[in-house]
Amino acid sequence: MPRTTPGSAPEPAPSVAELEAQERALVFRRFTHDDAWALGSLLVGLARARQAPVAIDIHRAGQQLFHAALPGSTPDNDAWIARKRRVVERYGASSYLVGTRFRAKGTTFEDSSRLDPDTYAAHGGSFPIRVEDVGVVGAVTVSGLPQLQDHRFVVAALEQFLKV
Repeated sequence: MPRTTPGSAPEPAPSVAELEAQERALVFRRFTHDDAWALGSLLVGLARARQAPVAIDIHRAGQQLFHAALPGSTPDNDAWIARKRRVVERYGASSYLVGTRFRAKGTTFEDSSRLDPDTYAAHGGSFPIRVEDVGVVGAVTVSGLPQLQDHRFVVAALEQFLKV
């Protein structure tokens, strides 16, 4: 997971095109309960190795298949997970991509979506679980890091899991 150090420039945010390319590349052939457990376990292992204070959640078709709260995470992380996941479910795209699309138009999700910000959050960390020839069936979500790091953490785990 990239980090900035004092005095270094912040990481550039990915473009809409880069984020859309990630979503085209990170597609499952199938997504079972066992896949949710394996992906969730991979995320936990990566988070533990980095001592990341995150909560991790995987939903499919309205059912929570995996959840873990690591040391340093709080109940607020669960609230953020729910809000970010709802964006994925509504838009069929990662929560970070949705927010980036609004910013690219010179506005914000909060100002222009007409959705309740207590219910929806277009902040990085929730990524669609897309199955070939099916579409979006769920979301994998992480909360606890700055939003770009949450997004990149999920993407890196999906790339490893899917061997992309």
